[in-house]
Amino acid sequence: MNVETVIVGPFEVNCYIVWGKEKQALVIDPGHDAASLEAALKSNGLTVAAYLLTHGHADHLCALADLHAACPAPFYIHAEDFKWAFGQQNQIQPYYPVPGKPATGFIQPETAEHWTIADLSFQCLETPGHTKGCVCYYFEQEKVIFTGDTLFKGTCGRTDLPGGDGRVLAKSLRKLAALPDDVTVYAGHNESTTIGCEKRTNFFMQQAAR
Repeated sequence: MNVETVIVGPFEVNCYIVWGKEKQALVIDPGHDAASLEAALKSNGLTVAAYLLTHGHADHLCALADLHAACPAPFYIHAEDFKWAFGQQNQIQPYYPVPGKPATGFIQPETAEHWTIADLSFQCLETPGHTKGCVCYYFEQEKVIFTGDTLFKGTCGRTDLPGGDGRVLAKSLRKLAALPDDVTVYAGHNESTTIGCEKRTNFFMQQAAR
């Protein structure tokens, strides 16, 4: 597995471009600057197999429509977050406008536990708490998980926004704490880490694991 991180937008979201031998990429959380993301795809000789959204907040999907127009592919977002992700309530002024919605329909990742797209296989773990429709994408064979805004190095996602719930998030963190310690965590913001490191040092993970 190859993982390229492109940090995009005013909130410095980690957009991940993930691919295997087939050179067909999964684009995770295209939050801003579609041109830079398209350039990263071209520089690696990649086509887009799918867009995977960890949740619906504007800073994680504002580049989706423009990038989708240039590089069409199915996009995956939990049904709970699709309800509001492309509406007026999801603009973050003055930083992010109302996200554009691709012309094609969406796929609900929560409808199956296991997915195979191109030559990459992963699990969709439902991890609500930051939003009702948060998911994590777990590549068990590669020991890699993309956690969006559910889990960060040293902390976790905020729960004071609409749809947030601290008790629900604690249950989601407990689910992540059950993964092997050597799983690499690629979060929606800031540095990567491991499940083991967070279980040792992250107060929120420690509380959730009790």
